[in-house]
Amino acid sequence: MNIDALKQDIVFETELRAHPMKFSSTWGLFSPREIDSGTDLLLKYIDITENDHILDLGCGYGPIGVTLAKEAKNGSVLMVDKDFVAVDYARRNIELNRLGNAQAMLSNGLAQIPDDKKFTTVVSNIPAKVGKEMLSIFLHDIKQHLEPGGQFVVVTINGLRDYMKRTFNESFGNYEKVKQSRDYTISRTVKNH
Repeated sequence: MNIDALKQDIVFETELRAHPMKFSSTWGLFSPREIDSGTDLLLKYIDITENDHILDLGCGYGPIGVTLAKEAKNGSVLMVDKDFVAVDYARRNIELNRLGNAQAMLSNGLAQIPDDKKFTTVVSNIPAKVGKEMLSIFLHDIKQHLEPGGQFVVVTINGLRDYMKRTFNESFGNYEKVKQSRDYTISRTVKNH
């Protein structure tokens, strides 16, 4: 095994939402060589406007946030992750894709985001292992940061679908299953007031 080669950045090109994209990543980050099928499904079915202000929670190296920044031309995207390596690569991918309306920062959930910062969309590819406690914190904090009428859209493994339905209904009073594939479900809730 060539360790020097393994330490090199992994760079790949793909097309997402009809945009040619380029990504740089590294071993140790989630799905470093390609866009995972959950992220791909989410990007195919999420509704975004060009004026949206988006939060990408747990951004990894940034495939969701970077792609949505291309769509929200008059809006903005803030990508957050608790992993400093992920944030470093998300920043590189913002530059690689020449985006002036996106930024990435280190934050455990929404802990580092100022209280007065509001979003029209919060999006996340939620890891199955995040835990109910952390998910409860996410839901509480997201509700504080969503504009009225704002949406929270997640992709999860199908095993979490019923849990998301229950928690979205408890926290926001509504739930919509946007799309389900063999392995993943996209769930959506809206802040009504």
